[in-house]
Amino acid sequence: MRTEITPGQTSDYLGFDLVMADNLPAPSVLLADRGYDADGIRRTMEQRHALPVIPMRKSRKVRVGVDRSLYKLRNLVERCFNKLKNARRVATRYDKTAESFLGFIDITSIRLWLHHLST
Repeated sequence: MRTEITPGQTSDYLGFDLVMADNLPAPSVLLADRGYDADGIRRTMEQRHALPVIPMRKSRKVRVGVDRSLYKLRNLVERCFNKLKNARRVATRYDKTAESFLGFIDITSIRLWLHHLST
């Protein structure tokens, strides 16, 4: 798992390079929302032999198809973020520094993972 913090006004696709560094296991599919619909991201994923499953923006000139059955799995990711935000400290960002905030996100993620393993 990799977590990075960007300023709130930063577009999603600008944080893509931070999260998809080369030292992670090679993904076979990238499930993302419209915020990641950029030609550069699609090219990068194709170069890494991964299938980009990203719905296209309404302003896109060249139409790109999306595997809807795979895209429905993105709901699992959204539910994970919802569970992370159930931790009040994550939702309100009480922590002053990025390091302590990311640390608490990691602790909350571990807690969720252990709960998932026990059920």
